[in-house]
Amino acid sequence: MDLQIDDVADLLNVSETKVHDWLEDGKIPAYRINGEYRFSRIEIEDWVMSHKLDQSSFKEKGLDSELPKGGTKQYSLYRAIHRGGVIHGIPGTTKEEIIRRTTKIMAADMSLDADVLSDLLLDREKLQPTSLNNGLAVPHTRDFLLNEHFDVVTIAFPEEPIAYGALDGNPVELLFFLFASDDKRHLHLLAKIAHLSSQEQSLAFLKTKPNKAKLLEYIKEWEGNLAVN
Repeated sequence: MDLQIDDVADLLNVSETKVHDWLEDGKIPAYRINGEYRFSRIEIEDWVMSHKLDQSSFKEKGLDSELPKGGTKQYSLYRAIHRGGVIHGIPGTTKEEIIRRTTKIMAADMSLDADVLSDLLLDREKLQPTSLNNGLAVPHTRDFLLNEHFDVVTIAFPEEPIAYGALDGNPVELLFFLFASDDKRHLHLLAKIAHLSSQEQSLAFLKTKPNKAKLLEYIKEWEGNLAVN
């Protein structure tokens, strides 16, 4: 889907002036049709997920407005994981096997069709792998939003790391399955997970394969610290 400047500004919760600044500096992927800027939704998602994002680059890109300062977004990742969960020991040697087997577990909890959901996730992967480098990926789909007022994130640990097509060439050992209820929340959670995965301390913790209780405790503290930084 082609996005215009006002669409991108609305989705990222920044001003249109900020988007123009990014365009002038060559910081955001775009193309032109009849002299007007257009944006690919997939490229914007990948830009938000870029593993290079850290606290300073969030502020540079203007996405610090998307980091929580309190209110409903302050613990959005915590709430989404609380509604989703953590699954250990998913068997499989390929991306497709891991996604299909994890989706079968999740779909039952969300009263969704596992095959349809798996196909949507895999269609997104064919367009561009959803890896964040450093062994993490965020499977999600461009064509599906939860018909609810909340979001769901389920974290899956494969039995063994799997090839994923990551830019750094590393296999993936941790997947954040993301299902949001609207586009803004979808991109907000993508940005948060990218930010989390850019920090060495968080990466080290995640790779200990914590259970749900320990993970939620860590995420709640992490999100709380974001609000005061």
